[in-house]
Parts: sequence; structure tokens; C-alpha cells
Amino acid sequence: MKIEQPEYESRAAKLAEHIRECGLSGVVLFDGSYVLYYTGFAFIPTERPVALVFNADGEGGMLVPRLEREHAQANAMVQHVADYPEYPSEHHPMEALSRLLEELSVNGAIGADHDGYPWILGYRGASLTELTGKEPEKITGFVEDQLAIKSPAEIALIRESAKWGNLAHVLLQRYTRPGLTETEVTQRASNEATLAMLDAIGPIYRAQNGFIDGAFAGYRGQIGRNAAIPHALANNISFREGDVLVTGASAPVSGYLSELERTMIIGEPSSQQRELFDHMVALQDTAFEALKPGARCSDVDRAVRAYYEEHNLWEYWKHHVGHAIGLRYHEGPFLDIGDDTVLQPGMVFTVEPGLYSAALGGFRHSDTVAVTDDGIDFLTYYPRDLESLTLPT
Repeated sequence: MKIEQPEYESRAAKLAEHIRECGLSGVVLFDGSYVLYYTGFAFIPTERPVALVFNADGEGGMLVPRLEREHAQANAMVQHVADYPEYPSEHHPMEALSRLLEELSVNGAIGADHDGYPWILGYRGASLTELTGKEPEKITGFVEDQLAIKSPAEIALIRESAKWGNLAHVLLQRYTRPGLTETEVTQRASNEATLAMLDAIGPIYRAQNGFIDGAFAGYRGQIGRNAAIPHALANNISFREGDVLVTGASAPVSGYLSELERTMIIGEPSSQQRELFDHMVALQDTAFEALKPGARCSDVDRAVRAYYEEHNLWEYWKHHVGHAIGLRYHEGPFLDIGDDTVLQPGMVFTVEPGLYSAALGGFRHSDTVAVTDDGIDFLTYYPRDLESLTLPT
């Protein structure tokens, strides 16, 4: 139910090797997902800077505010934890970062994911260029490439996430009825699934996510015509007979996420609803067939686009086929015509081509799959057929 220490050490060793190959004295990483990936330390990003530093020997140190000191000491797999009192305070946190860099002998050329702590939630401060007198080399590409190939342990955690997302979705479908609201149904399904998960897994469960702490399933406002808005927001909408519903379900497990989405219809589907639903399933099947090691991400999108073209569906198109997923809900690479990344075993993607009609709503399934040596492994497994996803009135 977690990533073990040897895997964190292996990740850090590969980063240190890259540091040396680039002739750098060290790297500074600010992104919370990167910190979690290399150290196992999950935190809530605020205006208070947090930074991870590795030198060329692979020795690591964390910079945290005082309120995170014990948290980092207990969880971050690094040799040093440095802290500063507060932000903004009398002395700026970047002064403490400068001291940590010196302590770790990171005093030459450096790499970073960002030239200084991002200006979030009101934070303001010096860039790394201003702090060290040297512009950092951007190493985000290397880190993202590492994240993209999941280990067996990572895939097992995503599979566990999918299991509890599946339960939450079962409950969501069971409780959805005309006259109820998305809020009451979402809360009931999510709460019951989370309690069941905690009963089954027990005290070893760790979400390792700053914003989600259990299984969840809901609609996020994608109800009726609003389902034609892929990134709608929840609005406590009441369900009505004839509504097209687009769902979403997942559960963070040691920081890792899956994605399960389904299109459901309340009552007997109309011929138009049935037609778009069937095309949507065919689009997803087309993507599954194109997903194979050695192909390119863009090949998958091209195959799906050819289906849109053949069946004259372009008026219903709004987005690419899918994206990688893991510690973040969206990761690269992307199943998009503009991404020529070669698919490799260990990559994990959502597969979610959709159709969106302003008059009818949206039609989108999303499944999470892992690329294997000879194809794909389905990590999500909820029914996809219309009969199973038609709700009684």
C-alpha cells in the first residue's frame, strides 16, 4: 500500500546521475508532486516556500516552514531538513534556501523545475537566478520522463485506487434518481465508499493528497445539457428523467490516482442519445486498439480523429483522447496529435474521447489503462454498455 524506501532511493539515484551528466552541482525542485515522487513527503502548497534540493552525489535536503519541520523530518527521505520561521517574517525564506544550498555544496551550475518558488497565494520572492547569480537549467523534462514510466508498485497503487473508485461509482449509480440533487447523491456515495475503504484497508491507508482524503464519485455539474461542458462545476442540480449524466470517480492511494468516468441516462434513451452513446463507445474502442507499445501518442489521436471524420462527428469534438495519470490527475504525455512521445510499457493513461451536443449533453467514458509489453491492461473495469448505464425513473 505504499512505495518502499529502495524505490525512492532508486529515483533519487537516477536524478543524481542526470545531474552529473549535465555538469550541474545540484537541483532545486519546488513542485509538490516532484517532492512526493522523490521523497515520499506530501504537503499542502501555500505561500510558504517548500523546496527539495539534491546535490550531484544524491544527497538531499528539504526546505520547509517551521510549521512543517516535524512533518518533513518524519516523512521526507532526505538527509537534511532546514526550516525558516514563517513567511513573510523578518528574514525571507530564500535566505534559508541559500544556506541549504551551501550546506549541500550546490554552489555551481544548478538545475530546477522553476526559477524560484512560484508566486502562488500571495507569495513574492527572489528567483533562483537572483539568489545564486546563475540562471538554472530547466530539468522538468527529465523529471516528467521519470514520472511517465510507472513501476509495478506504482501501477499496483493506481489499480487499488481504481478499485475504490469503482465502489464509489456503484453507489453513485445506485442512489441517483429523479428529484434528488447531485450534492446529496455525491456526498452519500463518496462517504459510504470511503468508510467501506477504511474498514477494508484499515489504519495503513494513506491518501497522501492535500485535497482529497478518500474515495469519491460525482457529477461535477455534468447533468443534462450541462454534460456538454467537459469541465463544468457542481451546482447542486436536480436530476430529471431524460438527463444525460457524465460521472467521475477515483480515490487517492499513497498519492496515486485513477480515473473512472461513465455516461449514464435516466430513463429510456432517445434514438439520438443512443446514437451518440454508441459512437462514443466506438471512439473509445478505437483508442484502445491503437494503444500499443512502440506506437506514438499522436497515432492514438489520429486513429480516433479518423473515426470522427468517417462518421461526420466533428461538430461534437472538444478535446484530445486522454492523458497520463499518476501522482497528478493530469500528467504528460498526452494522447494528442501534437505529442509524438513513443508509448512504452509502464505508461498509464486515461482514455476518454467524447462527444458533446448542446441540445443533448455530453457522452464520455474514461478508463485508466497501463501500457504493457504487448498491449494494455485495464485498471478500471466498470460496465461500459448502455443497458448497464440506463437508470430507472
